[in-house]
Amino acid sequence: MAAMAGDVTLGTLVIHQPWARATPGGAQVGGGYLTIENRGTAPDRLTGGSLAASAGFELHSMTMDGGVMRMRPAGPLEIPPGHSVTLDPSGLHIMFTGLKRGLKQGETVPGTLVFDHAGTAKVEFTVEGIGAKGPNAGAATPHAGHSMPGMSMD
Repeated sequence: MAAMAGDVTLGTLVIHQPWARATPGGAQVGGGYLTIENRGTAPDRLTGGSLAASAGFELHSMTMDGGVMRMRPAGPLEIPPGHSVTLDPSGLHIMFTGLKRGLKQGETVPGTLVFDHAGTAKVEFTVEGIGAKGPNAGAATPHAGHSMPGMSMD
């Protein structure tokens, strides 16, 4: 992966295109996504972080189980040497909890990512549309932001 605008390098780690989805009014949680590339020879682990607009930061996994979306907290995320790990809306992702305000499409929100070995990286999350499926994607679903029947938070 070539480094792009918005990418952050911290030691041997490169954080590619951190982004978040816009949130509907009154939302208490939001989602963050990015790719972490480990160009080094030793593993590192993403253990936490922060977002200026939220009180909490958690790593979550999302799976489908019998047609029901299930989200569960995930432990620290290992980034093996010579590999990249992508956090996206359909799997592992960051959950920003206790939002202090809504996330608005087009803005950037400062945050941090904390790693076991590399330390703390300052990042800017670009806010895309509510139903965006990737950075620079905009709103990709026609009913984004509406209630989601069949969703279970475990």
